[in-house]
Amino acid sequence: MTESGNPSQPVNVSEYDGSQIQVFEGLEAVRRRPGMYIGSTGERGLHQMVYEVVSYAVDEHLAGHAIDVTITADGGIRVADNGRGLPVEAQEPAGKSAIERELTELSFGSKPHAGYGVCGGLGLSVVNALSSRLTVEVHRDGHRWTQEYEKGTPITPLTRNEETGEHGTAIAFMPDADIFETTRYSFATLSARFQELAFLNGGLAVSLTDERPERPVRYHHVDGLKAYVAHLNPYPPSLVHSPAIAFESENEDETIFVQVAMQWNTWSTGGFHSFANSTRTHEGGAHEQGFRTALTALVNDYARRQRQISADDEDITVEAVHEGLTAVVSVKLAHPVFEGSTKTRLSNPEADTYIQKVVRQHLTDWLDHHPNEAAAIIRHIVNASTGRGKW
Repeated sequence: MTESGNPSQPVNVSEYDGSQIQVFEGLEAVRRRPGMYIGSTGERGLHQMVYEVVSYAVDEHLAGHAIDVTITADGGIRVADNGRGLPVEAQEPAGKSAIERELTELSFGSKPHAGYGVCGGLGLSVVNALSSRLTVEVHRDGHRWTQEYEKGTPITPLTRNEETGEHGTAIAFMPDADIFETTRYSFATLSARFQELAFLNGGLAVSLTDERPERPVRYHHVDGLKAYVAHLNPYPPSLVHSPAIAFESENEDETIFVQVAMQWNTWSTGGFHSFANSTRTHEGGAHEQGFRTALTALVNDYARRQRQISADDEDITVEAVHEGLTAVVSVKLAHPVFEGSTKTRLSNPEADTYIQKVVRQHLTDWLDHHPNEAAAIIRHIVNASTGRGKW
């Protein structure tokens, strides 16, 4: 990946095999205490099951592939991608297939080669453990492979079927009604999350079909975060500047990829949306702190340099800088560290440091090259700071 930023680089199939799966413990603990793994046994946990499977397909997109999700007529879920396909070879010493290990053993970081993967480490085995039945179908190594499970236990061997030149994985599962308070999926909830994923992964196409009534949707946003901000700021007359500011950067080690889109408006108090590896970080963390710190310092420096505030004036506060600001900050890390099983707060200190550097460099450059828009932005912020109302 380069500074200009294209995270969708092809990855060699040979780099993804069963030896990369790191085992931690069995699945009985998952069925006994499901809330520890998916947050709850209510609607939130039910939909988290889908997100865990979809995260694998998004990882395949980051390697250049795509996703189709279906709410089946019987109330189950089917997630299909045209990626490389789960590995099928047998693994020693147990002699299990790599697919069976992926579906029956808790693992962490099952795709370290995929770069900035979305999955947080719970993955397919948790979904399998909490499903009354699950079927996996893989197109790989010249054949179609299938296997069926009940409550996390295989009931058929991995079967090699007809020859095929296709590639990819399809997983269909039915959440266990004995575990979940409800097993009815919300089309609106899933649709909103998949639209979010399409914004966060520019170029990714995600389709969702509901067979209960049939009402398919498809999300595809080439402009990524810039389109996301436009979606969040739907009233052009209220915009302080247009179009939105957007930039991205990757560090030299290719371990952090940062994307930012932002735009001030006069119709709202603003909204901040942060993500780490495509997961919404509702409690913020290092990346949010780095963005806020750099943005506040930069606005104050720029305003004084342009004499829109004097050297003797007090610093503009964080609150004033964010008044009317809609911002989306997305970081993708090779080794993310989250607080809590639900991954709502990012802890990586390097994310704070790097995003400060990126914001200072790219936003300063944007302001210098757009003096009229920059003046309007600073005027809007100064008005918010001095309590004269919105500009």
